[in-house]
Amino acid sequence: MSFEAELQVALKAVAVAARVCQSVQSRITRESIEKKDRSPVTIADFASQAAICRILGDAFPGDEIVGEEEAEALKAPDNARHMGDLRSELSKVGIDASEADLCEWIDRGNGQGGSGRFWTLDPIDGTKGFLRGEQYAVSLALIVHGRIELGVLGCPNLSSADAWDNAKGVLMSAVRGQGTQLRPLSHPDAAPQAVRTSSTARADMARVCESVESGHSSQDASALIAAKLGITAPPVRMDSQAKYATVARGESDIYLRLPTRADYREKIWDHAGGVICVEEAGGRVTDVDGRPLDFSLGRELRENRGVVVTNGGLHEAVVAAVKSVLG
Repeated sequence: MSFEAELQVALKAVAVAARVCQSVQSRITRESIEKKDRSPVTIADFASQAAICRILGDAFPGDEIVGEEEAEALKAPDNARHMGDLRSELSKVGIDASEADLCEWIDRGNGQGGSGRFWTLDPIDGTKGFLRGEQYAVSLALIVHGRIELGVLGCPNLSSADAWDNAKGVLMSAVRGQGTQLRPLSHPDAAPQAVRTSSTARADMARVCESVESGHSSQDASALIAAKLGITAPPVRMDSQAKYATVARGESDIYLRLPTRADYREKIWDHAGGVICVEEAGGRVTDVDGRPLDFSLGRELRENRGVVVTNGGLHEAVVAAVKSVLG
């Protein structure tokens, strides 16, 4: 299948959500609601998920959506004031909604995934980066029978580099077997440009990126792995799946997401969109044991530990270094 219809809907949905996120970030970057797990979530997370689930639901009503957010927090009495902000932000992008509509759209993302066909969505990947005014991403992917068939990353604060005179904000997309493409977020209908991973062949010359938050990936282990590979340059740290985008377009060569505790399993929405963008650009993605990521087991990558992302040519050497450090 070409998945052309799905790609066009996904591009539209992510572009709309990114516009909402940009508006919220410019206005209330410090205001947040706390989820039960104490991680910050802003109005933009809920508005982004509502917008995307509404657009996907209208276009593909039979498709399940596995999203990060739930409307439960919005229904709490203390958070009633946020409903008005949500409706206002969505209205700016042409989406008019009642409170009931908002909750219904957000909770369309309560799917469980597994087998069959479904979408997985992270409405704002890198919420802490969003709050700091730094990198974050809107990530959407279509998975069919456990295989990622297409993905779209919206990175509002990532430069377009030379492609469009360093314009701020990009849309990166990939369809299985069709390569990875880049568009300016400000002009999502512009002719896309193909992107490829780097040709770096020497591990000691590789550029490494990793998470800003040490709680997301073991930075001590990353340093040991870099030393084994002969890498002396310090890592570039940024939030979100923007790291996948930098590997896909050759600005970095390695991204490591290393386990911080034995029982933690990655969420599928934190990786699916980025994975296919890197793979279709010529790179490789596995877990720290060198195994493919299994997206057929529900909302988590239950059979995988951590994630290793490379430009492709360096992958075996990097996985070997990771194994030697992690055991």
